[in-house]
Amino acid sequence: DKAPLSKSLLLVPSAISILLTLLFQHYQKFFVYNLQAVKEDFQIWRLVCGRTICLDLKDTFCSSLLIYNFRIFERRYGSRKFSSFLLGAWMLSALFDLLLVEITQYIFGITINSLPSGFLGPVFALFVPFYSSIPRVQVTQVLGHFSITNKSLVYILGLQLLTSGSYIWILALSGLISGICYNSSILQVHRILCVPRWVAKVFSWTLEPVFSSAEPANEVRVGMGATVDIQRQQRMELLDRQIMMSQVAQMRRQRQQQGGMINWNRLFPPLRHRHNANYQDHPSEQGIPPPTEVSEEQVARLMEMGFSRGDALEALRASNNDLNVATNFLLQH
Repeated sequence: DKAPLSKSLLLVPSAISILLTLLFQHYQKFFVYNLQAVKEDFQIWRLVCGRTICLDLKDTFCSSLLIYNFRIFERRYGSRKFSSFLLGAWMLSALFDLLLVEITQYIFGITINSLPSGFLGPVFALFVPFYSSIPRVQVTQVLGHFSITNKSLVYILGLQLLTSGSYIWILALSGLISGICYNSSILQVHRILCVPRWVAKVFSWTLEPVFSSAEPANEVRVGMGATVDIQRQQRMELLDRQIMMSQVAQMRRQRQQQGGMINWNRLFPPLRHRHNANYQDHPSEQGIPPPTEVSEEQVARLMEMGFSRGDALEALRASNNDLNVATNFLLQH
């Protein structure tokens, strides 16, 4: 739900990879990531075909699971910003692939003619925002010393993908460097390598209805074991949104009756005065802290998603400078 681009990246390349492996093996030569052919024969098209479809089913399986886990970024940033990140990482990693191959040959004397095929550079690049922006929640401990968190499975999948080929470490390193460059806004890469707004609208009109999914009607039953803490956190976030939506509906009814603007400072009191996970107690109106200073970087992120500066400022102030809560509210309204 709310991740059509992730769904398309999960289904289309995987289906093509399976078809090439099982039925059309004689066409696999067109999807080989052959750097020698790119440099000597100027077969630039191999940079597109060879860096899109995996020819190894193990790589297809691991990268598909990682894309499924990274769908949270499309829900958080929106499809346009998420696609801009993938496009920028895909283009930068192609450049870094060539540089790392030349450096390896110069230092170690190892000649590398081809690299593993597939959409691997952007997948490894997504580990950068995953590490920096996704909170780490401890689930359990093994042998009393090793912590298992909500992020452990994703790192294990990345390690499995990293060890699946001889030279896949080059793709991993170039992807991580690309993700750092794009995520840290070095040389304003995020402004240069981005998807134009009109292109995003075209794909939104044509492809999004095909890959969009309906919002789940019923809440999934809480499981047992190591997933209880994660699902409890998800329920807390869902309850936060429900409280926020009910307050917004009430304020809109008052505005329709009395006129005037919405008072944003009254929309989020349960979020600012939450005590642990107990949402049955009503927050007190006393001792409300003054609004925190709004980060211009977070305002810029919301404006990149298409919101006005005024709405972004008010949403961040009302949500106590919480980018996720502000984004969820602006996307719903």
